[in-house]
Amino acid sequence: MAPPIPSHIDLQIVTPDRLLVHEPVDEVEIPGTLGYFGVLPGHTPMLASLSVGELWYRKGQEKTYLAIAYGFAEVLPDRVTILAQLAERAEEIDVSRAEEAKKRAESRLTQPKAEIDYERARAALTKSLARLQVASRLQLSGRVGRPRVPPPQG
Repeated sequence: MAPPIPSHIDLQIVTPDRLLVHEPVDEVEIPGTLGYFGVLPGHTPMLASLSVGELWYRKGQEKTYLAIAYGFAEVLPDRVTILAQLAERAEEIDVSRAEEAKKRAESRLTQPKAEIDYERARAALTKSLARLQVASRLQLSGRVGRPRVPPPQG
């Protein structure tokens, strides 16, 4: 007899700095290197490498969005573990900083200089675009993120 399908997924999102998410969810959509993929409870086990993009998860009717970049996802029938180089919630994203990073990357990509690392500039552009996309989800939902406060100087 097959084991019962789990009622939820235990989602964990971890970066080198912190555990960002650890909660039961109903559904997850993840940016893999071969494209986005969705995970529901009872999913077939798999490992996937992550790309830069927007990850979202759903609890009931509420979706939460994160910008994510590079790493790996382990999918099990009752658990998804994301190990990412970068992961930020929509309310944590500093929009003006992401806009500046986008402009810098675009500027570097348009300069025909041999010393420009185009792959690095392209990655920076992709990450800033993902951050801006995720931040716009927060603005569209009508929720207000917390204001960015610079760290104390000392």
